Amino acid sequence: MPRLSTERLELVPITLPMVEAVMQGDRARAEAVAEASLPEAWPGEALIARAFGASLEAIRSDPTRRLWGDTLLISRDPARRVLGSVVFHGLPADGVAEVGYGVEEESQGQGYATEATRACVAWALAQDGIHAVAATVFSWNRPSLRVVEKLGMAPHGVRDHETLGELLTFILRRT
Repeated sequence: MPRLSTERLELVPITLPMVEAVMQGDRARAEAVAEASLPEAWPGEALIARAFGASLEAIRSDPTRRLWGDTLLISRDPARRVLGSVVFHGLPADGVAEVGYGVEEESQGQGYATEATRACVAWALAQDGIHAVAATVFSWNRPSLRVVEKLGMAPHGVRDHETLGELLTFILRRT
């Protein structure tokens, strides 16, 4: 994925060295690779569980496929802070890229997730072989539901999570 820019953000591809630093809990190395400061909660177990579903060995074996489209949201202000990430859960074999997004707590509610995810979804839909982007959101997660709504994603289904409740799925097809 190329670097993308939005009005307030620089979207920087997540690389194998960044994943290694985060998964190994090496904050200094992760900040050096990102060329930006990380949120206080990063790196940490919660981030790793949300952002990297595959093991480090699996990511190392095929980083181009496993990290396809994954980006860091870096503020364009002089302080260069990582505000969050957009991840695609790997290059899809079926043409439907699944997107996930998150913004660190201090930066939530300012439209960063929508701004970054909109740019990343547009990029994904422009790629050969990708005909749709899907998102899965807990029914109780109002901020994430607003993001998919603002992106124009259509409801696509419902399923249950064994402990956290109802999951709603959404899809945006290439036009």
